[in-house]
Amino acid sequence: HHLPEGPDDPSHVLKDDVVLEDVRGVVRAFREVVPGGIVKVILETGLLSREEIEAACALVEEAGADFVKTSTGFGPRGATVEDVRLLRGLVGDRLGVKAAGGIRTYEQAVAMIEAGANRIGTSSGVKIAEGAPE
Repeated sequence: HHLPEGPDDPSHVLKDDVVLEDVRGVVRAFREVVPGGIVKVILETGLLSREEIEAACALVEEAGADFVKTSTGFGPRGATVEDVRLLRGLVGDRLGVKAAGGIRTYEQAVAMIEAGANRIGTSSGVKIAEGAPE
């Protein structure tokens, strides 16, 4: 895999047609290119069964990634509170959880954080901030 110079926060999408074991090699490749960077692996939870999410989280953790991420925002659905709660339950405090996809309001962002997300991925940051109570 080739990454342009400068990325320090790469993400990798686990597609359903990719053998999940390959994540180990991908994380290692990111680590070589971006030593000390934060590696997030996107699970695209809307395409995976609970069993696949469990297996993927175990592999992502074993591979040495820093975060699991719910979705790209382009799959069949974005993040749900249930997804975030499941991911947090599976990875505990050993990995970060990033909720992404469909988070457009302050209330949604708070719900994701309360469910266990460390980070929120959104294109609605200003709208979310404007919705925060004063």
